[in-house]
Amino acid sequence: MQIPLFPLNTVLFPWGPLPLRIFEPRYIDMVGRCMKETTPFGVLLIREGHEAGPATVHEVGTLAEISDWYQGSDGLLGITAVGGQRFRLVSSERQSDGLNIGEIEPVPPEPDMPLPAAYARMLPLLEHVLDDLGKLYESLERRYDDAVWVSYRLMEILPIDLEEKQESLVSSDTLGRLRRIEQFLASQTPA
Repeated sequence: MQIPLFPLNTVLFPWGPLPLRIFEPRYIDMVGRCMKETTPFGVLLIREGHEAGPATVHEVGTLAEISDWYQGSDGLLGITAVGGQRFRLVSSERQSDGLNIGEIEPVPPEPDMPLPAAYARMLPLLEHVLDDLGKLYESLERRYDDAVWVSYRLMEILPIDLEEKQESLVSSDTLGRLRRIEQFLASQTPA
């Protein structure tokens, strides 16, 4: 499967929202095609380089589907995308307009898992933060009984290092991700 790639300094997790302001012609064209053809684009964390220039990326990313768009008061295109399935980048090529196109293979989704009781104490924090984040998360289906969903949401909203977020995206170890979140939260609590 070939898709357009959008290298970013963020990690998009499945079912997570991604607000973007689009100003480069290559991405304006990409968004137009994705909306017209109802196709996703791929979001990959930048390993080296910049969002507005050449960049090398990590090999595992997330498909993104555009769920909303608007024109900002500054005239720039704004979109909100939602994370879909994870994928592995097999190869990529840069088009003459600067847009990267990638050959990808899907990464199997993590199996459903009920949230273990030992991690239920994370839920009030997650609920509170999602409510505070407002519009970006208000239309998101909330699945507090699903350990995979809960772990993805906590990884995306907590101020965890991007490389650690990327490792969590690559891994299909839901319990390991929950343990990492628990360790992070414990390290933030005053003794």
